[in-house]
Formats: sequence, structure tokens, C-alpha cells
Amino acid sequence: MTVTDAKCEVMDGVLAVNKEAGWTSHDVVAKVRQVLGGAKVGHGGTLDPAATGLLPLLIGKGTRIAEYLVHWDKEYRAQLRLGETTDTLDATGIILERQSTEHLTHGAICEAVSKFRGEIQQMPPMYSAVKVDGVPLYRSARAGKTIAREARTVIIHALEILDVAGQDVTLRVVCSKGTYVRTLCADIGSVLGVGGHLHALERTRVGPLTLDRTLTVNEIVRCQRLGELAAHVSSLDEVLCDLPALVVDRRAAERVCHGAPIGWSNVLSVKDGEIQRKAEMPVRLHDDNGRLLAVGRLSPQGVDRITIEKVLATDLR
Repeated sequence: MTVTDAKCEVMDGVLAVNKEAGWTSHDVVAKVRQVLGGAKVGHGGTLDPAATGLLPLLIGKGTRIAEYLVHWDKEYRAQLRLGETTDTLDATGIILERQSTEHLTHGAICEAVSKFRGEIQQMPPMYSAVKVDGVPLYRSARAGKTIAREARTVIIHALEILDVAGQDVTLRVVCSKGTYVRTLCADIGSVLGVGGHLHALERTRVGPLTLDRTLTVNEIVRCQRLGELAAHVSSLDEVLCDLPALVVDRRAAERVCHGAPIGWSNVLSVKDGEIQRKAEMPVRLHDDNGRLLAVGRLSPQGVDRITIEKVLATDLR
């Protein structure tokens, strides 16, 4: 039986994929879209082709909530190779310089790594999709140009050394969105005075999604053929769990499904306790049966009004 012969389930949510080396994030999206018979599919954070690990795929109505997931932190297992500088800051590039690392001690490496914990400044690499004057930096880099760019503030929540083997240092990195792990590796090598690059990278977590609950592309194809794929898709409610959940009355639920604003007086209860209401706070809106209806936001003019940003249920049946 071919993929197109399989019964395509209708599902909305996030599917955690274990991306293998050589696949682009776009390749994975295109393949899963084919497996699902042309369903809407997007991804929640690009992984470079050489990198492996967790790639969140947004499926169906999951594509509507991407903006609420972009702030998820990410965790990686990265291998830093000291003593080799490359033009791309990773192993796919050309080696520009080699330096001996024999004099480096474990203590010196630990001290250098410690300088990169917390809030740091990072320069986006030339081989990246960051745009300057509307042009992606990688295009300029391929043309042999170096473009002036501004450093960005990122947060390294955790950075620990897992292993040191010769010139290779294995790191556990937990970081904010927008962090370039290859820049981090190159910067550590620079502090040590020997240069360095990202030799290998595996993403092990994105927000609440973990690598141990992922499927490879081949496993996705098999599960779809068996009608078992839906069991591996995290619901919209699950992936939006960081947003407070409000239960609204029946009349308000009907208004929400049509995208109309409601008042705080329509809120029957707050799930999991009380919340401190703040202007422009995003919230989940549920009906009294516990079904997710929409994502709303408290008004900037006052916390008694809730506007509807993303309708996720079109009726109350």
C-alpha cells in the first residue's frame, strides 16, 4: 500500500519529529504534508540540515498558534571542536585555521564556558537566514561579502560540560529563542584563544516537547498507514498549557466562536486556580465542557474585556 492509499486522519496540534541528518526542515514539512494528504503543516523552529533531533511540526489548526510557541526555550546536546575555525562556524564549512589545543586544561575550558551563562550578546553568523536590508546574510556570505550586523541579546539558561575528549567538548545547552549554538561554540573557542566550531548538534527539547517522545519520518509514515498517528499528536490545549485557561458561559462561547469579544463577567471560572489579570495577557478560552474554543487576550484598555485572536473551534457541537 502506498502513502496515498492510507486513510488520512484529520488532526490539529503539534507532532514532534526526530529529524535525521541530511533533511532540511522544509523537506520534513513537505514529506509529512504528503503523508497527511495535503493537510496544512508548518514547523516551529528550523533545524539546519546537518543537525538532528526534535523538530516540532504544526498540523492543521496548529499552524494558527505558531506565534504563541516561538518563545519556547530549547535544549541541545552540542559537540564543540576546539582548535579549528570554519567559515560557517560549523562542520559544513571550510576550515580557515587550525591551532594546537594540547596546552588547554580542563579548568581553562570550564572557566571559558562559565563566561557564557545567563544573558549574553551574540552576533548572528554570516551563514544565517537573518536579513539585513531585506537580504539574507547567507546570500551575501556566498557572494564573498561580510555585512555589518548588530549583536543580539540571548539567554543561556544552562550550559554544562558533559564530556571532554581531546579537542572535542560535549555541551548541554538550554537557551532562549534566537540563540545560535554554532556562534556560542565559536565564541568559546575564541575566548580560549584556539578557535572552535560546532562539530555536531542534536536538539533534545523544545518547550514541553522532548526527544524521547518523537517519531522519525519513516515512523510517521508507518503510523499513518496503521491509523495510529493521531495518538502521537499533542493537542492544541497541551501545547498552549502555559496560557491561563478560562471557562466561559454558553452565550459567551457562541460569541467566541464567531470571533466577537466578551467581558470578564462571562468567565465562569479559571482552571487550576486564580490568575493575576494583566493588560494584554494571552489566555485560553474553554466552554463549560472543557473544549478549547480560542486564544484571546485581555484588552490593553482594561482587563475586563477579552478580545479574540485565534478562533480554534467554529461551532459548539
